[in-house]
Amino acid sequence: MLNRQGRPTQAGEAAHAEHATFTGNKALQQVEPLIFEIGHHEATGVDIDKPAPFKSRLGKHARQGEIGLPGLSEPETMRHYVRLSQKNYGIDTGLFPLGSCTMKHNARLNEKMARLPGFSDVHPLQPTSTVPGALDLMLELSRYLMTLTGMPAVALSPKAGAHGEACGMMAIKAAIAAKGEGATRNVVLVPESAHGTNPATAALIGFSVRSVPARPDGTVAVEDVKALLGPDIAAIMLTNPNTCGIFEPEIVEIAAAMHEAGAYFYCDGANFNAIVGKARPGDLGVDAMHINLHKTFSTPHGGGGPGAGPVVLSERLAPFAPVPFIHVENGKPHLIESRDEAPVGNQPFGRMTAFHGQMGMYVRALAYMLSHGSDGMRQASEDAVLNANYIRAGLADLMSLPFPDHPSMHEVLFDDEWLKGSGVSTLDFAKALIDEGYHPMTVYFPLVVHGAMLIEPTESESKAALDLFIATLRDLAIAAKGNDKERFTGAPHHAPIRRLDETRAARSPVLKWERPAPAKEAAE
Repeated sequence: MLNRQGRPTQAGEAAHAEHATFTGNKALQQVEPLIFEIGHHEATGVDIDKPAPFKSRLGKHARQGEIGLPGLSEPETMRHYVRLSQKNYGIDTGLFPLGSCTMKHNARLNEKMARLPGFSDVHPLQPTSTVPGALDLMLELSRYLMTLTGMPAVALSPKAGAHGEACGMMAIKAAIAAKGEGATRNVVLVPESAHGTNPATAALIGFSVRSVPARPDGTVAVEDVKALLGPDIAAIMLTNPNTCGIFEPEIVEIAAAMHEAGAYFYCDGANFNAIVGKARPGDLGVDAMHINLHKTFSTPHGGGGPGAGPVVLSERLAPFAPVPFIHVENGKPHLIESRDEAPVGNQPFGRMTAFHGQMGMYVRALAYMLSHGSDGMRQASEDAVLNANYIRAGLADLMSLPFPDHPSMHEVLFDDEWLKGSGVSTLDFAKALIDEGYHPMTVYFPLVVHGAMLIEPTESESKAALDLFIATLRDLAIAAKGNDKERFTGAPHHAPIRRLDETRAARSPVLKWERPAPAKEAAE
């Protein structure tokens, strides 16, 4: 006979109460200790026969103690790393508003192309005769980069943005030395709003750095640049659009002033995603600019590698491009590996890296370019700017804009003026955004804006995604102004790891796991 008694289908009175769990897990949000804490040094996931007696020849180099690696079974190992991956936040998880970093969608088509045989398994030590397709691809990528930037030469070998900066500035240094001015032109101008890598790069390769003040509207005035010019000035390092999300209105005049003074114009290409197909840096007077393939052309972020930061060069700097580079002669590409092999008229400043670059990134970037075409890339820039201004319009009545007189480019910048008197800081606001399921925006940068919040949605996000993000920020802003301090000062409340003591973490970081001392046995 069927049981027709039924059972309760609704939650009881304590439906909304928080209850501790025996495991510490909260349903699918699982606690995952360090692998050293769950593994056993005496265990292994495979059976290995005990070796026959042998005489070690390692002498003093023989290991004196246990190796200390944790042993786990295959399922335990798989679960550990899968659980860790579930705590990651990336562009495939949700909107990534990290201003000036351009976290755009990485199309799966790009990944599929990068995994084609011949690209995925190409080796840098192969004879060039065996990789004509790879050379052709690099030439095609170079052609696209030069066309989009209006520059006559490109160096593909740099591995990342800062590496590309170094490449461009080393080309400038080589050009100055070739003119016999190496001993006198040794000062680089860097605006106050510049990315921190700019002055660091200049200093690294032997230049002195002189700051250029920012105007109250966040831009650089040509008059301020001219006032600093002299026979000791080697170059200016300027970002356009700048880190405040503003297109520099006097960039052409600044470039002309630099050239008239015998100096060079290096442009930081971090924000190229805002102007692709709309403005060519070469037409603006730029002599060198690195291109972050991950920011503009939809390759994955390097994260320590693999990455790529090609550098485009003007006619003045093209002869000084580093080796290796591809030279086409009689319609056939040749890989130039040393200065001695360089064609007449070329004076490479040296070599930036052991091999030419990262083929996977080249393939992904070119796949993006080919799939979009010139009109598609232009639309991507237009949509990136549109999305940033849409967020600006949706929040401007609650959050304060430090530069309201300029339209935003690909990113919108807010300051913390609107938070005064609330007891909530920029950091608190960003941490509360984690509780809402978003990665925080860039905070406290650029340094010229107090309590900066820099938001960049890119062109990847739909109107629905932007509307939800705006609504979330509006809810947080209203709560911050409504004296709901606890929501912010203790945030994040729902993340796997709570807020750190950041001062202590910076000054006394725990960077190495150490096995805890064995517990003392109780006295009998």
